[in-house]
Amino acid sequence: MQLTPLIAVHMTAALAAVAIGPIALWARRGHASRQPHSQRPRLHRAAGYAWVTLMLISALSAIFIRDFNLPNIAGYTPIHLLVPIVLVSLFLAFWQLFRGNVSGHRKTMVTLYVGACLVAGAFTLLPARFLGQLVWGQWLGLI
Repeated sequence: MQLTPLIAVHMTAALAAVAIGPIALWARRGHASRQPHSQRPRLHRAAGYAWVTLMLISALSAIFIRDFNLPNIAGYTPIHLLVPIVLVSLFLAFWQLFRGNVSGHRKTMVTLYVGACLVAGAFTLLPARFLGQLVWGQWLGLI
């Protein structure tokens, strides 16, 4: 597999989502006793929308990235199952927010960040994967 423009867009969006995610999670609205319900920190909202946009770019671009070298169905590998998971989770998180379920929104977003960014990101660093070969083989020269 080569670093095509599509893979570069996907990888850039995914890496940026990994970096911005903690800002959105940790800048969330404080306790209701300290500030009125109508206040929403700009940092949380801006980082949150940026993160959601990056996750959408990552998920949608992944649809067009296929790998016939790994176990697959028509080029789609098991990691492609994250595409519908990400899309459904983002919809669910905003639906929960719309319904006033801030706790559910928070849990969904934290779970999505950990699962789609950290866990899936760790799997992309396996030596058999493109990014793993790039990092461990070319950049660090360990393989």
